[in-house]
Amino acid sequence: MNWKKETDEIKIRKKLAKKQGGHEAVTLQHAKGRLTLRERIDKLIDKGSFQEQGEIAGEIETNEKGELKSLTPANFILGFAKIDGRSVVLGGEDFTVKGGSPNPAGLRKSVYTEDLALTYKMPLIRLHEGGGGSVAGPAKSKNRGYGGDPVFSRSRFKSVAETLKEIPVVSAALGPVAGLPAARFVASHFRVMTKRTAQLLVAGPAVVERAFGKKMTKEELGGSHIHRLNGVTDNVADSEEEAFTQIKQFLSYMPQSIYELTLRKEIGDPIDRKEEDLLSIIPKDRQKSYEMREIIRKVFDKDSFFEMTKSFGRGIITGFARLDGFSVGILANDSNFYAGSMSADGARKTTRFVKLCDTFHIPIVSLVDEPGFLIGPEAELQATILHGTEAVLAVTESNVPWSSVMIRKSFGVAAAAHYGPEGYVLAWPSAESGALPLEGGVAVAFKKEIAAAEDPEAKRKEIEESMVKLQNPFPRAESFSVHEIIDPRETRKYLAQWAERIQPQLKAKLLHPKVET
Repeated sequence: MNWKKETDEIKIRKKLAKKQGGHEAVTLQHAKGRLTLRERIDKLIDKGSFQEQGEIAGEIETNEKGELKSLTPANFILGFAKIDGRSVVLGGEDFTVKGGSPNPAGLRKSVYTEDLALTYKMPLIRLHEGGGGSVAGPAKSKNRGYGGDPVFSRSRFKSVAETLKEIPVVSAALGPVAGLPAARFVASHFRVMTKRTAQLLVAGPAVVERAFGKKMTKEELGGSHIHRLNGVTDNVADSEEEAFTQIKQFLSYMPQSIYELTLRKEIGDPIDRKEEDLLSIIPKDRQKSYEMREIIRKVFDKDSFFEMTKSFGRGIITGFARLDGFSVGILANDSNFYAGSMSADGARKTTRFVKLCDTFHIPIVSLVDEPGFLIGPEAELQATILHGTEAVLAVTESNVPWSSVMIRKSFGVAAAAHYGPEGYVLAWPSAESGALPLEGGVAVAFKKEIAAAEDPEAKRKEIEESMVKLQNPFPRAESFSVHEIIDPRETRKYLAQWAERIQPQLKAKLLHPKVET
């Protein structure tokens, strides 16, 4: 006698599990323009690297002889894989089975996902498409209510929170996502939605109609056009394939966990490369804007800039790039929006990004053109001073090395959100700084003098022109308030030398992290 019969049944169960929700459900998924979860995994990971966990978990039916009749697989697929040679944990809801709403085995695998990634200290990737629980709960029987978890059980959100402190977490919304999966989506370091096929919802149209008597589609409630503006998603992708590309790009700037540093990736871009355009990119006319992203592209390693959260808090630019192969975070101002001033949304964006870099020991380069906090009734209504001060404090408490390059303006309390502790500070000849921007400061400080003049407007311009000379960067250099005033064309060289210089410091911080109090 041997165990061949039982061994053969393992193969049968695996084959049944691979069918997911069945041919009809898979065909419907494709008709909606969406891949199945298994297809998504295959496209994202290195070929043949998936090591599934709980492959035959699910609900079975047997005949009168106790023989296997059918298997409904767990509608959450989970496992280890490699992406560009790096080990990761990934999982997601299988929408072809019960619309992704958890069946008992699917719920268990879902809850286990974060624990698995934490145990092995690997980046976690979630591919979301599905709802939360139903009113009946995950129990199989419909004849009794859902009794809930035991009183001694640990909150399933505990490990969700712990992952954010130890490992990179990435989530993609690739179809309709609601309930617990929606909460998991936002509890991530990087979040991407597909443009036309994904929606993120607290509750779906049926629940909304019952509560408010208003009919709305999933897209109207929570499409990507809404969530890219409110900061719920960092990025939007035109296709699932593009979403997978963005996931790989983000992870390339991250370490495996907080216990490691990001690997250097040399691309053969010399640090002494000079871009002549940088000498004239800042207009002499202080009222004209320019393209900060063009500066980023010319200073950092070629084609290395990966921007996050572009459509939210648009006066602030955040993203990652490389300097001579080293991973760095970029915080910059976009003068095309509110002249680069920090809005409430921009402040929230700044706080989250600085904390992300601080968590994973990624040094920050700040390109400063900060005229101050956004002003006006709308800014007051949005609690700009509250969120702005939180951003300043997040920077003050950060533990990673900073380098700040004064490109143009650096004014007011908001400017403090661009200079980290013990930072390396450079200034371009176009830099100007002070307690208030020149225009507003003159209007306040010389109010009576301007009003008493025969031509108030001419007087205001005269005072402004005389004050410009006092706000140039040379007095700062003379008093050693900046490390250097530099030729803009040499910015890359100075920053690349700094990036190499701080590596021992980063390693020391890794071995002796700051103690939380």
